[in-house]
Amino acid sequence: MPFETITPPHRLYRQVADQLRHLFDAGEFAVGDRLPPERELAERMGISRPTIREALIALEVEGRVRIKVGSGIYVAQPPRIPAAPATGEGPFELLRARQFIESAIAEEAARLAGPDDIAALDAALARMSQDTHPSQTTIAHDRDFHTAIASILGNAVLVRVVGELFDQRMTPFFARLSSYFENSSSWREAMAEHRAVRDAIAERDPARARAAMNDHLRKSQDRFSESFAAPAGRQGAPAKEEAGAR
Repeated sequence: MPFETITPPHRLYRQVADQLRHLFDAGEFAVGDRLPPERELAERMGISRPTIREALIALEVEGRVRIKVGSGIYVAQPPRIPAAPATGEGPFELLRARQFIESAIAEEAARLAGPDDIAALDAALARMSQDTHPSQTTIAHDRDFHTAIASILGNAVLVRVVGELFDQRMTPFFARLSSYFENSSSWREAMAEHRAVRDAIAERDPARARAAMNDHLRKSQDRFSESFAAPAGRQGAPAKEEAGAR
C-alpha cells in the first residue's frame, strides 16, 4: 500500500490523518475494511505509535473510522456533513508537556510545602476518592490536585499553565481517547500514583516527588496506549467489519 514516510514540520498526527483520509478517498481502503495494526502503520510510515493513535482518534472524531477495541480499526462511511478536522495538540503531546512541566513543579513543591499545602492535597485526594470515575466531577477533582501542587510555588502563572494544560483533556479529541481506557481500574491506579506524589511532597523529598509525578504522567500515556488491535491470529490481511456492527 502506498504509505509515505511522515516528515516535519507540520503537526505529525495531522499529516498521518490527512494521508489516511486520502487513501480512503482514493479507494485504497473501502468502507468496512480493517486497517493494518497500529504497529504496522507506525513502521510503514516511519512514525511513533502514539502519533498513529492520535491520528486514528482524530479520524474517528471526524467520522472516518470506527474503532472497535479487541477487533481493530475500520473505515467508516463518510458523514454527509463532514466534521471539522482536529487541529490542536494531540493527547500524547499534551501529556508529554505536562510530564516535563509538572515533574519540575512537584520537585520544587517538595522543598516549599507547608502543613496547609499538604492539607489542600489531602482534601483534593479525599474528593477524588468519593466519586465513580470517569465523570466530570472526578476530572474536576483531579484538576484541583494538580493545580494545588502548582500553587505551593506561589506563582499564579504556573497555576494557570497547569490548569490550562489539564483543561485540554476536555476537548472531543482527548475525551474520545479517554473513553476507551479510563475506568474504575485505571482510576485506582491513578489514585495510587497521586498519593505517591502527595507523600513525597509531604516528606519534603524533591527527587522522589519529581520521580513520582513523572511516573504518574508516563503511566497515563501508557494507559492510553493500550492496543486497539484484533486478538492474535486476526491481524493478517485487511478484513471487513462485520455487517451490522456498531
